[in-house]
Amino acid sequence: MGDTALEAVLRRDRAVVMTALVVIAILAWTYVLWLAADMAMPGVPVADGAAGGMAGMDMSNTDIGGMDMGAAVAPGFRTWASADFVFIFTMWAVMMVGMMTPSIAPMLLLYAGVGRKARVDGQPIASTAWFFAGYLIVWIVFSIAATGAQWVLAHFALLDPAMATNSATLGGLVLIAAGLYQWTPVKGVCLRQCQAPIAFLASHGGFRTTPPGALRLGIGHGAYCLGCCWALMALLFVGGVMNVLWIAGIAILVLLEKMVPAGQLIPRISGALMVAIGVWLVFPAL
Repeated sequence: MGDTALEAVLRRDRAVVMTALVVIAILAWTYVLWLAADMAMPGVPVADGAAGGMAGMDMSNTDIGGMDMGAAVAPGFRTWASADFVFIFTMWAVMMVGMMTPSIAPMLLLYAGVGRKARVDGQPIASTAWFFAGYLIVWIVFSIAATGAQWVLAHFALLDPAMATNSATLGGLVLIAAGLYQWTPVKGVCLRQCQAPIAFLASHGGFRTTPPGALRLGIGHGAYCLGCCWALMALLFVGGVMNVLWIAGIAILVLLEKMVPAGQLIPRISGALMVAIGVWLVFPAL
């Protein structure tokens, strides 16, 4: 295959990958926006079996697929049922896909480009989809942990109907902890791995020729991404798990940290601001 033909194929592959990522992100954000809109529409009933809606801010009277969402958010009304866990887990998983897919785009584009050249050279590597699946597995596992954290907070009546902490002290402590983590060496190491796809691949043995190998490589990259961003995701409990502007703000911060050349400076600035706001919330009289 000539250089011109190869470049045309590479451009097509990049377009396919970007289109797929955009579609996935749009679908995930559409779901999040739909849930948020349901929460902002008081008194709108949801038919049984329509699992997924959140009609009404007064969730103690909201029934979704037989599920009392007042219990899912504030189980002072009743103990969570298995359907509640499934619903909240799905919400977190879709939200993580929407928030984190844009930041993995450079790595996937690099992977797709190298994969095409490898096939032309007769040395194919595993599909980009396997790597992406490994990455998403990490965030799905995180969604399980986030669901557990939400259950604990709700069990102790520490969440309001918008799924934000109703304690200024707790919110302040979360902000302080997240802000301090932004300055840690662990954050720095993980962020550098996320910022430099080529360096990540070089330090982890390069691309894989088998699907299981590519899946493990994607899990490894996802683990660094989780190490970089988990504290920022905890801030969702401060501003509201279904606060769209808050979700978008955190997603943009994650993207800036990974894409902007001065990415190591951004965590320090944002971390200092988080600590300052957290201290103000914990000690308002200062």
